[in-house]
Amino acid sequence: MRSERFAGMHCSVARASAVVADQWTVLILRDLFLGLNRYEDLRADLGIATNILADRLDHLVAEEVVERVAYQQRPARYEYVLTSAGRELYGVVLTLLTWGDRHRVVAGPPLVPVHSACGRPADPRVTCGHCGGELTPEDVTHTAGPGGRTAPGTALVHTVLRR
Repeated sequence: MRSERFAGMHCSVARASAVVADQWTVLILRDLFLGLNRYEDLRADLGIATNILADRLDHLVAEEVVERVAYQQRPARYEYVLTSAGRELYGVVLTLLTWGDRHRVVAGPPLVPVHSACGRPADPRVTCGHCGGELTPEDVTHTAGPGGRTAPGTALVHTVLRR
């Protein structure tokens, strides 16, 4: 399912992809954000094979994205609760939903996020945490970070960094 070579790359995108870049994993995260957190609910909603669902949930638990919390002892039943690291993936899932609504919709968006504070449909954007400006490829430059080095997964990145 997952290639360990991505987890070993010296690149934050590669390492994050090793955790969540699987179609089923992203859909499981979507459902968890929507409040479906029991195994049977996830299985029923996604129509996913039990072995695949169990594998993806075990992976998310091992990566500390979700926690398995017992809600019943006999038989043992669990809920899958997002950790703080898992909750931080909300923007990623919301951005994919928004992109899909713009570029892959068939008969209108199947799900509309509504901002609770204003009651209006959300128009998610990636913004700067300092000034609030929208971040686009044209408006962002990259510099070497403290962990930056040439390594597998970043062999040529140093040629495009602006120091």
